[in-house]
Amino acid sequence: MKETLQHVEQMLDGSPVVDVTETFEQFRGMLAALKAKIDARFELTADPSSLDAYGTYPDGPGGRIEAYSGPEVDWMVHSWLGDPAASFANLHLTVWLGPQVDVPHLGIALLVWPEGWFYQDYIPRVNLVERGDHYDRHYAPLDADWLRFREENPDFTWFTSRAGFIRAGLSPNAYCYSFPRARQNIDVVGELLHARVDRWLRWVDEAGPMPEAGRAALAATDLAIRRNIAERDPANVMGVRYFGQELTDRLVRALWGGDRGLPRPS
Repeated sequence: MKETLQHVEQMLDGSPVVDVTETFEQFRGMLAALKAKIDARFELTADPSSLDAYGTYPDGPGGRIEAYSGPEVDWMVHSWLGDPAASFANLHLTVWLGPQVDVPHLGIALLVWPEGWFYQDYIPRVNLVERGDHYDRHYAPLDADWLRFREENPDFTWFTSRAGFIRAGLSPNAYCYSFPRARQNIDVVGELLHARVDRWLRWVDEAGPMPEAGRAALAATDLAIRRNIAERDPANVMGVRYFGQELTDRLVRALWGGDRGLPRPS
């Protein structure tokens, strides 16, 4: 298995400048279809901290952050940032559940740098070594599919973050790969993401309620994890490059809900 071991800005700066708008639009369509499945399952309200548009896209770097919350969802983010005409775009769809169910969160990211890259994980909200029952229920059944993907997709190169904190946040079944932007590879990513979202939605539907006594602690843990991931993301340097530190700080807060207007679900 091949491996990529570079910072995002190194990958971008070491590559030729090309217009990746076509791939960017394919990725946007993919995330929109996945979001539609999630919208159909949950009651969601747009948070006033959302940023409808910023920057100068399509004439230069730009982006958008749509943030949502609801009775069952603590925080959902559907966002993009970048300059597709100059090789780079970063897109996210993440859903952080409320404390009513003991199910992992959903994380998806797509990147063009100008090669393709994707991440998908069921973000752990417990210590999997401590909670063997949680591991057996949500992660052990995925081992065979995860290993099969590595063995059967030679165009995909495993991505290892240079940031140890980011590596520590991945589950044993996380997908994190770079790949050539051929249509067949994008289709592979789309099929995988749809299957993983479908599985996650089934988990939510089948999960029993979390005991009331454990919900406050779980909600506090969720918020700490979400904030740390957003604030420590090495790719934040691209926001600073495009938009400066002040706006980047606001974007990061939007990712974890630092300026949220809607209450958290209880």
